[in-house]
Amino acid sequence: MRETDIRKYAELMRELDLTGLEITEDNKKVRLERAPAVAKEIVAVEPSVSPAPIVSKEKEDADYISVKSSFVGVFYAAPAENANPYVAIGDRVKKGQTLCIIEAMKLMNEITAEEDGVISEICVTNGQVVEYGTELFRMKR
Repeated sequence: MRETDIRKYAELMRELDLTGLEITEDNKKVRLERAPAVAKEIVAVEPSVSPAPIVSKEKEDADYISVKSSFVGVFYAAPAENANPYVAIGDRVKKGQTLCIIEAMKLMNEITAEEDGVISEICVTNGQVVEYGTELFRMKR
């Protein structure tokens, strides 16, 4: 497949707001992927530093902290398949403590607590694909 063809497909993905496209031509397969348009709002961060999770502090829910995904990827509750999860409902967590991992583009990104609190709800299941802004946890202050 020629570079000009790949560029045409990439432009088509932008126009149609697609996040992935797989083309098979002459027994050759090409897969193109890109982050959704919403993710463009993320501030650039040095590669060695993971962006902080999005924390929503709504006025009517002043007693709760909503921890949202800052990545599109796969949610993992534990560091390994047979390991205990990082947190469970009722656990008291400290600022900076790892809550979960989001695998994005083969990179494991730790999501950490931005404040001290108690896990009151785990909103996603292990292995679930999450999008930017998906609520992962609700914590009580």
